[in-house]
Amino acid sequence: MMPFGGMAARLQRDRLRAEGLGQHNNAIKYLNQDYEALKQQCIESGSLFRDPQFPAGPTALGFKELGPHSSKTRGVEWKRPSELVDDPQFIVGGATRTDICQGALGDCWLLAAIGSLTLNEELLHRVVPHGQSFQEDYAGIFHFQIWQFGEWVDVVVDDLLPTKDGELLFVHSAECTEFWSALLEKAYAKLNGCYESLSGGSTTEGFEDFTGGVAEMYDLKRPPRNMGHIIRKALERGSLLGCSIDITSAFDMEAVTFKKLVKGHAYSVTAFRDVNYRGQQEQLIRIRNPWGQVEWTGAWSDGSSEWNNIDPDEREELQLKMEDGEFWMSFRDFMREFSRLEICNLTPDALTKDELSRWHTQVFEGTWRRGSTAGGCRNHPATFWINPQFKIKLLEEDDDPGDDEVACSFLVALMQKHRRRERRVGGDMHTIGFAVYEVPEEAQGMQNVHLKKDFFLRNQSRARSETFINLREVSNQIRLPPGEYIIVPSTFEPHKEADFVLRVFTEKQSDTEELDEEISADLADEEEITEDDIEDSFKSMFQQLAGEDMEISVFELRTILNRVISRHKDLKTDGFSLDSCRNMVNLMDKDGSAHLGLVEFQILWNKIRSWLTIFRQYDLDKSGTMSSYEMRMALESAGFKLNNKLHQVVVARYADNEMGVDFDNFVCCLLKLETMFRFFRSMDSEGTGTAVMNLSEWLLLTMCG
Repeated sequence: MMPFGGMAARLQRDRLRAEGLGQHNNAIKYLNQDYEALKQQCIESGSLFRDPQFPAGPTALGFKELGPHSSKTRGVEWKRPSELVDDPQFIVGGATRTDICQGALGDCWLLAAIGSLTLNEELLHRVVPHGQSFQEDYAGIFHFQIWQFGEWVDVVVDDLLPTKDGELLFVHSAECTEFWSALLEKAYAKLNGCYESLSGGSTTEGFEDFTGGVAEMYDLKRPPRNMGHIIRKALERGSLLGCSIDITSAFDMEAVTFKKLVKGHAYSVTAFRDVNYRGQQEQLIRIRNPWGQVEWTGAWSDGSSEWNNIDPDEREELQLKMEDGEFWMSFRDFMREFSRLEICNLTPDALTKDELSRWHTQVFEGTWRRGSTAGGCRNHPATFWINPQFKIKLLEEDDDPGDDEVACSFLVALMQKHRRRERRVGGDMHTIGFAVYEVPEEAQGMQNVHLKKDFFLRNQSRARSETFINLREVSNQIRLPPGEYIIVPSTFEPHKEADFVLRVFTEKQSDTEELDEEISADLADEEEITEDDIEDSFKSMFQQLAGEDMEISVFELRTILNRVISRHKDLKTDGFSLDSCRNMVNLMDKDGSAHLGLVEFQILWNKIRSWLTIFRQYDLDKSGTMSSYEMRMALESAGFKLNNKLHQVVVARYADNEMGVDFDNFVCCLLKLETMFRFFRSMDSEGTGTAVMNLSEWLLLTMCG
């Protein structure tokens, strides 16, 4: 169960977010490190900053390939730029694509994204704040702003960088006195735990973390007819573009083709132009290799004969430069040679030009938790329905649908959080995807209700992610008629735990909300029975059990219940504990005696018999226990509707390691819920949904509940 302190911190964070914390102009201070305050401390003390949260040393490098015993890290020294060059600079002559040259780390995907970022100075300086220098007020501390799972964070680093033989080990600038790109890579490594966590990835990941945008992927072997138009429009919108060549085996990784293209390597697309070539229009595309060298040698490469047949002014305008890692090629050759294209569409807050079209965006945070909200994909019908669900109302069709069909365009992007950090302990990305269902006409406009198993057994999905894949994010652009739809994000297998962010981008205004039960309890009125209403046989049994005082203590109640339950061979149980019996007495004891009289025991007995009927009804496989998702239905049958967060708490508290719930835990859960609901209602006599209590009342609730 989430500790109270953790839950309180989460509520506080939710309040701050509602006030704008996490937006770019109010970034969260990562690990509570305040750049300005730390810098001022260093200036006043005359010392250079050393980051205690990401200390320069073996753990910052990695855990396996870059671990303490790896030959790759032998001889690594951490040095400040002033120890490497005489006059270090943060940025020389503006940030350009040639500032980013890959080192001994397989993070070309990240460097391709940084390279694309330099094409848009406004975007770049959202990530690399102005005013940083090795001269004025230098204190060995720098900071960068990076988007992480729905919010911007401000990351502080010191400028101790890993070197070998006097040279930077990882990313470096072609201009050897410039260090902004190496420091940005360090900030990103800090966010993800270490440098090695950055090895291997998709350019879209870097694109999104530097813009807060949403990415799309295109298979260039099965491209849309208007691929050239899509690329041109994306560049005009300021989108970031990356491309790569698929590998067919591990031996292909970073293998260089006959015409000097690198397989399994991330490039960035930096321009698209039409030129007049021998009286005809030729489409050219400009590509950059983050290595800063190794360039295409085919048609339109640096110094190729094709350039002799176009207008010299045009040739000059296209800024050819030999062996800088950037090159032109014909669009036809690009489509033939490359396998994959990634486009990062920018969100409205990153777009300042009025003429640019903007998506309408909605962002939701969710969790998959074993036993409560991690149902797996549609191949698992018994649990698929317990996944989080989100409703989208598409109200207006597109202005330019492109065909006769009336449709609404929207983009769904599902991102799993913090999985790179899990690599250190053997974890990695889960396989994730989503499905989209149409809400039946008769159910449209109904209140916010989490849909149950029967709905998904009867209805086919209307759209879904192209594949379930073990990338950080899966996204698809979808077109459907106006109406109401349910998006169900899931891992491929059930019981896989992770946090996620679901983003929905619509061309037109839409309504989107998470489907979650309204918390409620259908509590029967307290039974009004007297001793005269009780059967003689029950009175006789009670007298035998209670003894001369005609009252049952907590200890006697435990003996009675465990004796009775042991006779029911179809139930698996460890027996009722003293704590659970105390809860029963607290709930039923009306006169404060800490014992149960005849009437109180009769009412309790009726409750337990009723709950036993429900338990047997939802023990679908007759195993003697309920699964945690069967329990969800059973609680509703008993009158309790709980939201996803409460179900997670219930499962953590009452289910065993195999996600099973036995009868005594089921009864204890229902008793706890009824006690808490009745107490709350006694404090909220007017039914406002809000209760005010003093410390004494709060302690009474928590100690006795």
